[in-house]
Amino acid sequence: MKRIMALAFSLFLTGTVTAATLSPQDNQRLVALSQEINVPMTELTQAVQEANFRQSVLDAFTHTAESKPWYEYKALFLTDKRINEGVEFWRAHATALARAEKTFHVPASVIVAILGVETFYGNKMGEHPILDSLFTLAFYHPTRTPFFSKEFANFVKLANQQGWNMKTRMGSYAGAMGMGQFMPSSYLTYAIDFDGDGHKDLFSDPDDAIGSVANYFHLHGWRMGEPVVEAAQVTKPSALTYVQDRVELKQQWGQLKQAGINTAVVLPATTPVSLIQLAQPSYSEYWVARQNFYVITRYNKSPLYAMVVYDLSQQLAKQYYGH
Repeated sequence: MKRIMALAFSLFLTGTVTAATLSPQDNQRLVALSQEINVPMTELTQAVQEANFRQSVLDAFTHTAESKPWYEYKALFLTDKRINEGVEFWRAHATALARAEKTFHVPASVIVAILGVETFYGNKMGEHPILDSLFTLAFYHPTRTPFFSKEFANFVKLANQQGWNMKTRMGSYAGAMGMGQFMPSSYLTYAIDFDGDGHKDLFSDPDDAIGSVANYFHLHGWRMGEPVVEAAQVTKPSALTYVQDRVELKQQWGQLKQAGINTAVVLPATTPVSLIQLAQPSYSEYWVARQNFYVITRYNKSPLYAMVVYDLSQQLAKQYYGH
C-alpha cells in the first residue's frame, strides 16, 4: 500500500504516468513466472520496462457494474438498442453462428449474448492499454497480484506469439481483450481460428470470436438443450440460508425442496443446483441455477452477469426467430 501511495503521489507531482520500479520480491516472482508460463525472462523484463502504472485501473475495481443491485445492473444491458443490434449481428453472421452451434453444441443466442454484454458486438472493446492494466494489477493490486501476475506473463507470451505491439493493444481495465473479452490465459487456451485464415483474431474477426466463445463454453461443460435456470418460490424464511453469492452447484435439488423452495419444473432430487437471490426495488427474486448457468459464471463469476446473459439470449432468440 505504501508503494502505491508513493507512486500515486509522484504521479500527482509530475503530472505524468511513468514506469514503476519493481521490488526484489516482484523480480523473484517474475523469475518464477518465466519458468511457469514458459516465457523468456528477457521478454518479461522488457515488458516491465515498457509498462506504466495507472491509478485509474485500480480505481475502476471499486466501481464495477456487478456491485449494483440486480434491477440497476439489468437495466444497463437489457436495452432495445442492445437487443436490436444483437439481432442484426446474428443475421450478419448467421452462417458462422450456425456452424458454431453445430460444432460446439452451444446456442447461437448465448454466443451473441456474450458478445453483446461484453463489447456491444465488438463496438466497445476497451480503451485501456492492456500492458499497463495488467502491469498495474500484477504488482499493485492489494489482493489479486498472484492472479494478475500470471495474466501479465501470459499477455507477454501471447503478444510475442501473435506478433503484437504490446503497448498499442487496448482492452478493459482488467486486461480482457477482443470481442469476447478474453483474458490472456483464456486467449491462449480457448481462442481458435474458426474461419481457417491462419490467425486467431478476436479483435477484428467475428468468425474467430464466435467460434472461440463457443469453444470456451463447450470446454466448460455446456449441455445443449438443458435449461439454464429455474424461477423459484421460497415458502419458509429458513430456506434463505441456502442462498449463495457464487454459483458452485454444491447443493442438491432435494435439499432445497425439503427446505421449502419450490419450482414449476420437477427436478431429480440429486440435481446439482445453487440458490441465488436477485434484488428488485421492493422485493427479491429467487432462482435455482443449474449446470448451464454455472458455465456462464465460468466467464464471469457474478450471478448478475450470468442472469443478464441468459435474459439477453432469450430476448435475442425471441426477436430473431419472431416468436
